[in-house]
Formats: sequence, C-alpha cells, structure tokens
Amino acid sequence: MITSFHPPVRTLMGPGPSDVNPRILEALSRPTIGHLDPAFIDMMDQVKVLLQSAFKTENELTLPVSAPGSAGMETAFANLLERGDKAIVCQNGVFGGRMKENVERCGAEAVMVQDEWGTPVDLNKVEEALKANPDAKLLAFVHAETSTGVRSDAKALCELARKYDCLSVVDAVTSLAGIELRVDDWGIDAIYSGTQKCLSCVPGIAPVSFSERAAKIIRERKTPVQSWFLDLNLVMGYWGGSTKRAYHHTAPVNSLYALHESLVIVQEEGIENAWARHARNHRSLAAGIEALGLSFVVEEEYRLPQLNLVRFPDTVDDAAVRAALLQDYDLEIGSGLGAFAGKVWRIGLMGFASSQKNVNLCLAALSNTLR
Repeated sequence: MITSFHPPVRTLMGPGPSDVNPRILEALSRPTIGHLDPAFIDMMDQVKVLLQSAFKTENELTLPVSAPGSAGMETAFANLLERGDKAIVCQNGVFGGRMKENVERCGAEAVMVQDEWGTPVDLNKVEEALKANPDAKLLAFVHAETSTGVRSDAKALCELARKYDCLSVVDAVTSLAGIELRVDDWGIDAIYSGTQKCLSCVPGIAPVSFSERAAKIIRERKTPVQSWFLDLNLVMGYWGGSTKRAYHHTAPVNSLYALHESLVIVQEEGIENAWARHARNHRSLAAGIEALGLSFVVEEEYRLPQLNLVRFPDTVDDAAVRAALLQDYDLEIGSGLGAFAGKVWRIGLMGFASSQKNVNLCLAALSNTLR
C-alpha cells in the first residue's frame, strides 16, 4: 500500500529550484478559495504591483503565467512572432538553444549569434547580425545563463535592439531578484522569469512583462497566437485591471499565494539590497572555493553571483562527490551541462539559499568530501 510522501529535508544549492523560504511554505498551506473570489482578485492586483516593482517597470502587461519558466519563454515568442518573421537569437548556453526552438516552432526564422559557452554574448557579433538582417523583428538573449553561470550585458543589448528598430526579448529566469535588472530603464520589450530561482518560491509560475510597444504588436497580430492557453489577448481578460474578470483558466490559487509572499519578502528586503546580498555571498563563496584549490570557469567580470560554475581536477569523480554531499550533508549542488558535463559543478546561491550559513556549509562539506 502506497502511503503519504514525506520528502527529505535538503539544502538546495544547485541551479534550481532553490530553497523555499518557510514563510512561502506557510503561504501555500492557506485555505484555497475560488479563483474569481473578490478576495483572490484583490490579491491578483497586488501580485501585479509587486511584480512591476521587482522588474522595475510600469508595464501594464505584467503578470504571472500559470506554468513554469519555460512557458514564460513560449509566451514571449508565441505572442510576438508570426509565421515568416525573423528573429536574431543569441546562444552562449543551453537556453539560447531553447529560444531557437521556440522561434522555429512559431514558423519564424532564427538567425543565430553563437558564442563560446562560459562567455557573455558578444555585442559586436550582435550588431553585425542586426546590420545584415534589417528585417529582423526581435533580438532575443539570455541575461543570466543558468547552464554556464554567465551574465550578458542586457542594457547594451537592448540599446542595440532599439538602434536597429528591433524588439528585445530577455530571459531573466535566473536573474530576477539576483542581479541588477531594470526593465524600463533598459528599454526591455519582453521579459520572462521563473519563481524557483532567486524569488525562492515553488516552481510552476512564470512572471512576464511586455512593453506597450510589444503589447501593441500582440493586439494587432494578423493571425491568432498558436497557443490558446498562452494567448495574452485572452489571458488579459482574466489578469486585466478591471474588477470584472473573464474566466480563462483556473489559476493555481495556492501557488499564487506563495508568489505573493515571495514578492512581499523581496519588497521588505528591497530589490537593490537583494542584489547586494547575492554579490556579497558570492564573494565569500569564491574566496573559499579558491582556498580549496578549485577554480571558476567564468571570468570574474561576467560571473553570476547566484550561479557559480566551479571547475574541479580530472582526478575528482563528479557523480561520487555530488552523491556524497547529498547523502552525508543533505546538500544538493548541480552538475555541468553540454560541453561542461562531468567537468564542473553549478553551485547556486539563489534567493533564500543565498546566505553566509549556506556558504559555510557548502565549503565545509566540499572540503571534507574532497579530502
């Protein structure tokens, strides 16, 4: 007979999900109410305001998609692209490749700008691509590449997009609330994120935001959005600002309680203070990693404080170390992907998990295990 599932208590310092703040777990347990209940609608309005604050935007079209971050990605491309459009896509890791797949599944053409994994998007290559493709509709790139721990210059890339009359589409799944991100100041047209990284919420929700320029393109499409569920022209009937909401889908009520609580926590700390905390804890971790004789893959200037790519010697058994950390310390760190598989660890310091306590635990556990 199958009985109730009780998961082990872990410290999550991998590429995501991150540790969930106990306040957020408590929010999940609150009574479920109807998704059209007036009290729930009031909370929805608060979530929109809190998301606007976290994204640093006044975009009216800002909302949480009722699905994981990958659905946020698809929401951006499916709503902005139509068959025959052209998009310039930057790839310096796994998730640029997923952008390419989304573009092509919309029936659009993807013009790829490729950079070596572990390095940021090259601005000169992007400008060359924009010059060579004056008919491109959008420029898409990953701000914080989870597979490599690299930060690209989102502000400069968005400036290039505007210079060549392109929309900018930004993957901020790992960057939101972890590093500096300013949607309005940087002129970002479409952005998506996830709840399970630096927001320290449960997985399953994708915050998105679209500029008025992008929203106008969505409203004036010649063809319907290929996804009924992700069609923002329909979703906004539910998430719009009016008191009368049109039923679109049954929202994940308790998960939205959790998102609300996570955004309240960000508001209490202050978004700039959250950025500073992530940077401070990264510096502490970096000093300890180097003291252990390990090294970083990414140059210091481009490293993500919340996702650290650590190289280890060939003599180290990657899987055995990670298994020992899990068994002996209930500590999860991530393995490498693609060209980095079996060569690096991805150590996360995201959201609630970004603390000096966790830095100390990780360094002590690694030291003991490697010894």
